[in-house]
Amino acid sequence: MDWTLYIYKTIFLVIIFLVTLVVAMYSTYGERKVAAFMQDRRGPNRAGPFGLLQPLADGVKMFMKEEIIPTTANKKLFILGPSIAMTTAMLTGVVIPWGGILTIGGHEFSMQVADLNIGILYVFAMVSIGVYGIMIGGWASNNKYALLGSIRAASQMISYEIAMGMSIIALILTTGSLSLNDIVQQQHGMNWNIFYQPLGFLIFIICAFAETNRAPFDLPECETELIGGYHTEYSSMKLGFYLFAEYINMFISSAVIATLYFGGYNMPFIDQLGLSSNLVTLLGSLFFFLKILFLIFLFMWIRWTLPRFRYDQLMNLGWKKLMPLAIFNIMATGAYYYFTVLT
Repeated sequence: MDWTLYIYKTIFLVIIFLVTLVVAMYSTYGERKVAAFMQDRRGPNRAGPFGLLQPLADGVKMFMKEEIIPTTANKKLFILGPSIAMTTAMLTGVVIPWGGILTIGGHEFSMQVADLNIGILYVFAMVSIGVYGIMIGGWASNNKYALLGSIRAASQMISYEIAMGMSIIALILTTGSLSLNDIVQQQHGMNWNIFYQPLGFLIFIICAFAETNRAPFDLPECETELIGGYHTEYSSMKLGFYLFAEYINMFISSAVIATLYFGGYNMPFIDQLGLSSNLVTLLGSLFFFLKILFLIFLFMWIRWTLPRFRYDQLMNLGWKKLMPLAIFNIMATGAYYYFTVLT
């Protein structure tokens, strides 16, 4: 048994979890800075230089606030809800290839915790389980508005997961694999899937906005109608888990989009520089994170640009627009490959 591999995987898993938490934490800071820029104001600038300690101050505030559990709530499920939301958000990152191969002490290690041959299906499974955290939280609160918010979240995720899954079918037809690592390796250089599946990318990113409950698809948290949405009765770090899970999902969604459509850790023309393999791997990982940060900025940009959908518009877009487009994309991709590759 090679204990070196297990030790490396454990260390790498901890690093990925810590990086995910730090990125999600400072995404809250970035969100407020982007909103301030677009609204011509300063944003957080008091806690530390340039307001960089604001996320830490928010975390301390969440821990120090009084924790309240309604007397009529189902206490076990009330605690389980945010735990599921946070856990499923964190588990998705284990199948994402964060880089190539690192050589340490003569041993080669992959910068991916688990290279599953059904990596895409695993991502969809974790996303699907995440809705239980929202649904359980809304129901266990014994608050009608919270329950309505959780029902909206469940119906929204079901509606958009179907279109998202169908957009992936066309991508699988072009790549021939469900492994995220294989999909990244096929996009070496500038051979990115965005050039072959632009419609699939558009459908996928719209569905990603809906899956993460981000504006303009934030109907489960619609303050103007539902007080605070499915987490109305939550306080202290239980509320913090729900809010934090949203930013973790945004980070993981950006990583998945970059992996599927923008080449993952592949960096154009890097092979022509004559660098060592480890340096190429590290630069590729850095380039991958730059892609993720750009997509996170896109999430924030859209939030502060477009108004919130009405609920009927939300459902119509998912079922009457995105699903037919996804079916058309599958048929067009299949026809193209039939006439150009198989014949």
